[in-house]
Amino acid sequence: MPLDLNSDLGEGFGPWTMGDDAAMLDIVTSANIACGFHAGDPSIMRRMCALAVEKGVRIGAHVGHRDLAGFGRRTIAIDPAELRDETLYQIGSLSAFAQAAGDRVRYVKPHGALYHSASRDRPLADAVLAAVVDFDPELALLGPAGSQLERAAEDAKIRFVGEGFADRAYTPSGTLAPRGVPGAVLHTNEAVAQAVSIAMSGTARTVDGSGEVTVAAASLCVHGDTPAAVEMARLIRSRLDEVGVPVEPFA
Repeated sequence: MPLDLNSDLGEGFGPWTMGDDAAMLDIVTSANIACGFHAGDPSIMRRMCALAVEKGVRIGAHVGHRDLAGFGRRTIAIDPAELRDETLYQIGSLSAFAQAAGDRVRYVKPHGALYHSASRDRPLADAVLAAVVDFDPELALLGPAGSQLERAAEDAKIRFVGEGFADRAYTPSGTLAPRGVPGAVLHTNEAVAQAVSIAMSGTARTVDGSGEVTVAAASLCVHGDTPAAVEMARLIRSRLDEVGVPVEPFA
């Protein structure tokens, strides 16, 4: 089956940049572009959308908590109705720049703490899906398979795309290991091996080495802020080609 390769991009702010976004866009098939809440700003969003269109990469709205100081990785208590509106606001903002670049937003992916909390908490998942439905029911939702996000998407009749992570280790319960846990962020060779394992067998080894977990994924993420992210993504794509896995956008 074809596999999408995505990356979180546009995560700078003003003159500050993170990662080599232009180089990543030569490798990935989908770009999760920050929408100004956890990172990004209007000029970055415009530039990223234009580059994505130029390189034939699909545009996704990478929505997060309003938390620039914490990069959207801090858990924030929020009323579901407020989360719905903040999510809709972010999708709409990126959509304007995608349209200006000659394309459109194809999907939505929560970021950081919101990704994890909405995967566990059904009211938060429903809030994210309510925003997607309000904006465009043809959008897809990218997230972890078997989560509350997937269940909410099914109930809202929104296409759900399961996501796996090449550069992050998994716990025995199938969730991502917290970044503070030793071995939670994989180095290049480990990430390449995990990408192939997820693509070929739908499994990944656990961070504690106790066994394997199922990772049902139609899209693989390589974080743009991971050290040596560009080389990692390039090697992953090359290795997927070698084992006969087509790399294609899902949207």
